[in-house]
Amino acid sequence: MARYSATPANEAKSARCRGSDLRVHFKNTVEAANAIKGRKLLNAVTYLKDVQEHKQCIPFRRFHRGIGRTAQVKGMGAPTGRWPEKSAKYLLDLLKNVQANAETKGLNTEELVIKHILVNAAAKNRRRTYRAHGRINPYMSNPCHIEIIVTEQEKTVEKAVDDRQTVVFQNRKQLAAKRLHAANRK
Repeated sequence: MARYSATPANEAKSARCRGSDLRVHFKNTVEAANAIKGRKLLNAVTYLKDVQEHKQCIPFRRFHRGIGRTAQVKGMGAPTGRWPEKSAKYLLDLLKNVQANAETKGLNTEELVIKHILVNAAAKNRRRTYRAHGRINPYMSNPCHIEIIVTEQEKTVEKAVDDRQTVVFQNRKQLAAKRLHAANRK
């Protein structure tokens, strides 16, 4: 079994999957993964499908040099954004895989939340390009490893209303200042 970089808090209520040496750009995939982290699984799937159709964009926050601005990124906390279709395709395939793993475990797929998603750079693939005057330059690709852990969201219970008065603890300096202030008022 493969070793994951994180372990879920409740193994019975979570599912996971990973892809190794995927031939998709590392930087684009990091940004796409950060965009879906913390979302519900089905919400992330619809979001990535919208990215493929250019209806929504991926905000580029870390690797944003030389990337143009777009109006679709308004309200996402970044001025730049793109539509990395290939990264979205690979992430959709992995999300489909983790959804199948969750169904096999008997989890409710509508309550699954992406708790952990990690993109690591894999070993570069080396090719060559031919330049003028008989020179050769490298022509590298930047593949990546992706791992996803989804967890079934627990039902939240509302906190009971507490009618008791809260006690404020103060240190000696604060008590002395309070006494001094009260003495000055008299």
